[in-house]
This record gives sequence, structure tokens and C-alpha cells, in this order.
Amino acid sequence: MTEEFDRLEHTIHYSFTDKSLILTALTHRSFGKSNNERLEFLGDSILGYLVAEKLFKRFISAPEGALSRVRSSLVNQTTLASVARELDLGRYLRLGAGEKKTGGDRDSILADTLEALIAAIYLDSDLENCRRVVEFLFEFRLQNNIGIAQQKDPKTQLQEFFQAKGHKLPKYSVVKVEGEAHKQIFYVQCRVEGFAEMDACAGNSKRSAEQAAAEEMLKSIEDAN
Repeated sequence: MTEEFDRLEHTIHYSFTDKSLILTALTHRSFGKSNNERLEFLGDSILGYLVAEKLFKRFISAPEGALSRVRSSLVNQTTLASVARELDLGRYLRLGAGEKKTGGDRDSILADTLEALIAAIYLDSDLENCRRVVEFLFEFRLQNNIGIAQQKDPKTQLQEFFQAKGHKLPKYSVVKVEGEAHKQIFYVQCRVEGFAEMDACAGNSKRSAEQAAAEEMLKSIEDAN
């Protein structure tokens, strides 16, 4: 397997000090008790954090909603499996007899293996090396999501719409709060002079409820036009 490891390490631009870690990362549970499930658990969290951090730093003016959409488009089974195929991870997998019949090409297996590989890099070195590898693997996809990340949130869109029309700006008011202190639901109404009154919208924070109310107002304006 040494030559195989060398080829994969060259592809991901990282060389393992402890080769047992890469071996474990490439071992599916169907192969035996010593497999990549625990590494996959850790890698899932590491990958989610590193992608979120990269988006936060790169798109400094993007709202939370846009960042969440981009992160979801990057850290999901379909995308991770696609990255794994680009690395040809399937050829390196250690599979049980049953799984070998599929060729190891199922999205779930490939996505889990990629996450396990990220965790193995972290355990073999540090978070900085993980960051470098993740940025290398996802750079193209990050570039393709610039448009989504730069989308403005509903409140900003609504405010800019009325400013452009020379109209008075929207006003938001909390009309009701439900639930216990640690798990409250806020109901916010968006009012704009000269426009029909909208129903209150719910959110798990005042801010999210305001965004939902602004989005409803935008939809009402679009429907009217």
C-alpha cells in the first residue's frame, strides 16, 4: 500500500507521519472493527468549522443567511462525494466483501471517507494543516459560490428598495413572544406606510423574525408587480 499512499498524499498535498492514520481513514466499517467511523465523526466537525471560518473571513459583508446557504452547499454528502471522486478515493478504500460489489462508489461511503481523511490529517499534525488541505480541496467551489455569499439579506434588500423609491423606511415591531426564556419564539410585524399590513412572522430570535417579516414584505411587493 505504500505506493498507493504516496499517490494519495501527493494528490492532497499532505504527507502523513503516522501511516496508520491514513490506513484507518480509508477503512470502511464493512472491513472490520478497526474502521473510519470515529474519524468520520471528528472530521465532520472539523470540516464544518473550517469551511465556516473560510466563508466568514472571505465574504466579510455577507449576511448569516447567505453564509449558511453556501456552507450547506459545500458541506453535504453530494458535494463531499464529488470531491472524493476527484481525489479518486474509491480506489484506496478497504471494503468488506459485500461493499466491494458496489466498487466503493456510494456517495455516503465516499463522503464519510473524506471526512475521516480530514480528521486523520488533524490527528497526525494540527488544525493549520487541515485548513490548508481543505482550502486546496474546496477553492474552486468557494469561487463558484461568490455570488450566493454576496447576496443581501431581506431586511437590507427591503430597505434599499424603499430608499431608491424615496419612500419611508420599514418599521419592525415585536407583537408577541412565546416560550420559556431559553427557547423563545418572537413574532415580528413589518409595517410600511402606504402598504397593506402584513401578518407577523416567527423566528427563534428577534433578528431572524425581522428577516422573515422583511422577506414576506418583499414577496408581497413582487406579487403586486
